Amino acid sequence: MEHRSPEDEDRPVDLAAALARARSPERPGPDAPAGGAVRSWPGPPHPIPEAGPGSLDLHTLLRLSLAASDGSGRLRPTPSAGALHPVDSELAVGEGCSLPPGRYGYDPLRHQVHHLGGPPHGTPPGLTAGLSVTARRTASHYGHRAWPLLLLDTGHAAAALVLAARAPGSGEPRVRLDGRTEHPLVTVHIPAPGPARIPPPGGHIRPSAGHVPPPAGPGPVRRTAGTPGPQAPDGVHVPRTPEDARVRQVPEDARVPQVPGGPPTAAELLARRSSPPPLPGTPPRDALHAVLTTAARAGGGELRWCAAVGPPEPGLVEPAGDGTALRRYAAGDARPALAAWAAGQAWLADAGAVLLAHGCPADAGAPHIRRAHLRAGFAVHLAHIAARRHGLAARPVGSWQQADLGAALGAAPGRDWVVHALALGTHHADEEKPP
Repeated sequence: MEHRSPEDEDRPVDLAAALARARSPERPGPDAPAGGAVRSWPGPPHPIPEAGPGSLDLHTLLRLSLAASDGSGRLRPTPSAGALHPVDSELAVGEGCSLPPGRYGYDPLRHQVHHLGGPPHGTPPGLTAGLSVTARRTASHYGHRAWPLLLLDTGHAAAALVLAARAPGSGEPRVRLDGRTEHPLVTVHIPAPGPARIPPPGGHIRPSAGHVPPPAGPGPVRRTAGTPGPQAPDGVHVPRTPEDARVRQVPEDARVPQVPGGPPTAAELLARRSSPPPLPGTPPRDALHAVLTTAARAGGGELRWCAAVGPPEPGLVEPAGDGTALRRYAAGDARPALAAWAAGQAWLADAGAVLLAHGCPADAGAPHIRRAHLRAGFAVHLAHIAARRHGLAARPVGSWQQADLGAALGAAPGRDWVVHALALGTHHADEEKPP
């Protein structure tokens, strides 16, 4: 069996082959050196100044989103990264920000920036963050299982930026999660403060060219257990961008839905944590519905969403057709199987519920794989906030092997895989603490 070193993981990768291997029962080898915890940007570091009146406050925005919130570096928005930071953030700063216009590399451990040069031509006012990855930081521990986790973590980081942009009430952010480019994987644009756009009387603001209206609801779902379900949709169409797109190119993706309850507060974002297992206690049905629909809407129709619940009525539930309630579409307790599929994390068998993003068939190409995993990480991050607002303990689960949910329910194999999950419970243990 060929084993790739962590350094190999940062070279061009056959993503379809990497995903197939990550989904296999093959176990990772021993840990390997991870290199630096963050990207080593050139040039000296600079503090991020406080914002003046009418400027986009990058100091607060980055502190609430990408910065490590403790000295060890463990408390960060990407759940699979340990004390490392595999998601690299290159910032294209336009007019109207607390930093002068230019290109900057962000250091999440020190909450500082490195000036990389002038702003790319055509940089719009505000901040455009390009998110890429240094794979070896994750591959050093997870080995060949790293790439799905890296894509999920990038989706989580994008969601953290969107939530932080909404917290101070700045302009509505735009996100590109189409999976068409490798560098960057995601771009997030946060506009500089400015006068609000006023809709015409009796109407709505007309979307700009290339904008895709939000999906009407969650994607197609199976109607009954034991019968083949529809294939995962190809996802939201956005204008095509070249493979070497720079961070200033941000075609608009589907509009990001709000988390129920309105924009998050700064305290809420700084307090988010992955709850340590176990997570017992079945969530109330209304809370589970809110979390599941938040994920489904944020997923943009790319994946299907359900939740595995235990007694007294064990089974899989999904949003009903009208979106106002949950319905059970498969009977039986799926949690023990999920525990086996999730790298043998036995505690999942007793979790109160497990929200599942599933789809991304075995024959998916690289753009589809990137898009599905980026969307899943993005949606689970928003669902995590919704879960905490309902008083639930929650923990993302990103490593899945042989998790062919469709085949387990009697559908054609290889079409409907578990991509990401959020374990939920009502028990509140101490929050995760750094070692």
